Amino acid sequence: MRDFKDKNLTDRLQNSRQAKQALIQKMREAPKPDDEDVVARRAAKSALVAANRAERERRRAEKDAAMRLEAERAAAAEAARLAEEEQRKREEAEKLVALLAAQKAARDASYAARKKRKS
Repeated sequence: MRDFKDKNLTDRLQNSRQAKQALIQKMREAPKPDDEDVVARRAAKSALVAANRAERERRRAEKDAAMRLEAERAAAAEAARLAEEEQRKREEAEKLVALLAAQKAARDASYAARKKRKS
C-alpha cells in the first residue's frame, strides 16, 4: 500500500479484483469436508483426543487410588495411636488405683495401730 501515488484507480481496482479471485481460487482448492485426507486427519485427531482422555482418566484413577490408600494408612495410624493412648490411660488408671489402695491400706494400718495402742 505504499505505492498508491504511482498507481491510478484502474490499476488499484484490477489489483483488488485479482486478490479477490486469488482468495476465491484458494477457497475452491481447499479440501472438502468429505475429502479422504480431511476424514483421515479428523479420525486421527479424534483417536488422539480419545487416547488423551483415557490417559487422563487413568492418571486420575491412579491418583484417587493413591489418595484412598494414603487415607487408609492415616486412619490405621490414627487408630493405632488412639489404641495406644487408651492403653496408656488404662495403665495409668490401674497404677493410680493400686497407689490409692496402697495408701488406704497404709492409712488403715496406721489407724489400726493407733487404736491398738489406745486400747
